[in-house]
Amino acid sequence: MKRPFDRSETVIDYLADLDSNVRAALAEDLGSGDATALLIDAAAEATATVITREAAVQCGRPWFDEVFRQLDPRVAITWQHADGDALAPDALVCTLRGPARSIVTGERTALNFLQTLSGTATTSRVYVQALAGSATRLLDTRKTIPGLRRAQKYAVRCAGGYNHRAGLYDGVLIKENHIAAAGSVGAAIRALRASGTTIPVEIEVERLDQIEEAIAAGADMLLLDNFTPAMMREAVALAAGRLKLEASGGFELADLPAVGATGVDFVSVGSLTKHVRATDFSMRIVTG
Repeated sequence: MKRPFDRSETVIDYLADLDSNVRAALAEDLGSGDATALLIDAAAEATATVITREAAVQCGRPWFDEVFRQLDPRVAITWQHADGDALAPDALVCTLRGPARSIVTGERTALNFLQTLSGTATTSRVYVQALAGSATRLLDTRKTIPGLRRAQKYAVRCAGGYNHRAGLYDGVLIKENHIAAAGSVGAAIRALRASGTTIPVEIEVERLDQIEEAIAAGADMLLLDNFTPAMMREAVALAAGRLKLEASGGFELADLPAVGATGVDFVSVGSLTKHVRATDFSMRIVTG
């Protein structure tokens, strides 16, 4: 019997888009140049600090660093915390030293990455903690900010969650429209296997009587769509460890303890990356 496919083993190159993410963000903000920064003497040096104004989970150091690497590598950054660390309100996050013009020019772009990814990590940590005491692991989804998927999935991992597939290319998820077009759960899986694909195959099931059909057809993982906790427990018993089970269906934070108690392997939550509230960071020049 083959070992059940485990979504927690998904491997993503989180920094694959780092250069292009930052290059596009700087081009968007700078255009033909920072007109305001011209008021600062080109030879002026400065020290600036970044603090968080609220409790958060830090995330985004590689993107913050890359902003200044591309803009002006003379800006030196000293970090006080690692990504994934919990930050208290008013905590010192990092210190920047270098050309004053470059620091103020890169400020907003660097903070935009830091606030967005820290916001994603902060929310994800709360959801991870809601599953504490269970074996159920938190998964993200493809409901991400366009262009920042790898970055947001990095934030989820920093918070202690796990990643679903990176995109349509590295994992199959057969959903209700695919099943309707193919005719049945079993027919959909068999059609895909006949295509020669070797990547993991997950299929959505909406009823308990579809579980055995999906397993017999060779599914690697099942997505339990809008199952109640009682149905999830029955699905766990029916699957009997033969493959992994993912619960999905618009879960709120308050739902997670009950989901974890059912014994499903994963619960996926789109709001981790979709409903992002940016963390409040502030950068101030402290010496000129």
